[in-house]
Amino acid sequence: MSRTTVLKIVLPFLVLLVGVAILVVLIASRRPPVREVREFAGALVETVTVQRRDHTVTVAATGTVQARQQAEIVAQVSGKVTWLAGEFIAGGLFEKGETLFRLEDVDYRLVVERAEADLAAAELERAMVRGQSRVARDEWQRLQVGQGDPNPLVLYEPQLKNAEGRVTAAKAALRQAGIDLQRTEVRASFNCLVRSEGIDLGQYVRAGVTVGTLLGTDRAEIVVPLPLDALPWLDIPRGGGRGASATVRFAAGALNYDWPGQVVRTLGEVDPLGRMVRVVVAVDDPYLLQRPAGDERPPLAVGSFVELELQGKRLPAVSVLPRRALRDGDTVWLADSDSLLRIRSVQVLRRERESVVIGDGLQDGERVIVTALAGAADGLKVRVRGEEAGP
Repeated sequence: MSRTTVLKIVLPFLVLLVGVAILVVLIASRRPPVREVREFAGALVETVTVQRRDHTVTVAATGTVQARQQAEIVAQVSGKVTWLAGEFIAGGLFEKGETLFRLEDVDYRLVVERAEADLAAAELERAMVRGQSRVARDEWQRLQVGQGDPNPLVLYEPQLKNAEGRVTAAKAALRQAGIDLQRTEVRASFNCLVRSEGIDLGQYVRAGVTVGTLLGTDRAEIVVPLPLDALPWLDIPRGGGRGASATVRFAAGALNYDWPGQVVRTLGEVDPLGRMVRVVVAVDDPYLLQRPAGDERPPLAVGSFVELELQGKRLPAVSVLPRRALRDGDTVWLADSDSLLRIRSVQVLRRERESVVIGDGLQDGERVIVTALAGAADGLKVRVRGEEAGP
């Protein structure tokens, strides 16, 4: 064989042998890894510090705004509309006593004049009969002394009663005519907003026909359904007055507007379906007609859906925790001074929308865990966020 052929056969074996030798040397010189045992640092948790203080109970609710006063305008007399207030349109505002519209009053003035004439005639007739009665009595006393009581007809007593009755009827007719004349001018009976109207100038209105609807602007009311267990926490007045304070919140897009309110009464019945009791919250000046300068809130219009926070009783020396801090069985998790988890039972006085009120079971300065942990057990090591050591 030629030298070239020998190199082609031998050279691969030499390379393989050199590689095996290097691998053997590397394996022989390798140091075994050092076993590192890491200590469990504990589960990372967040805590809140207990601070016992007085707390006012709040009851969250929702409701729809409605008018405290609402009245339909019904014409009491018939007639053609001769004058109409410019604000007597849907959305118009009126103060108590302002004129809404007037009806043609010519016919009613004539009735008043006729009634005045009838009264004058009745009074004349009564005066004449009264004079005749006095003359008859004088004659009887002069001619029939000691002969007993005279016949009433002789003394014109029935005629006088009839004449007085005619005067009374004439006065009543005159008063009725005057009332009908006054009713041709329709006025607002309270501070109001026109919800709807259905008349115009020149239109003939018949008595008994509804021509519009008014809503009171002095006060709005919100009927709020509440669970029965919320009632002991609220001051609800009986027989008038004002009870628990309330904050009424109306959301307009990303903006929230608040109004002060007051619980004024309960409707006195329980909904048989939802087992809810309904209380009434009053809000004064919902249309902001007496608003101070700089108040940019929109009116609290009838039909608005609102959220409410009712201020209840004041609880002394209690702990208020986030709702997520309470565990099953009315227990909480504490991080003790040795960073160990401790499970403790507490007295839950009330559960609110985002918090829970704790009576007994906690002390000032204790740390309550609010982080959810899987498999939590008493004595579990924990790390409080913000206190963990190391970079």
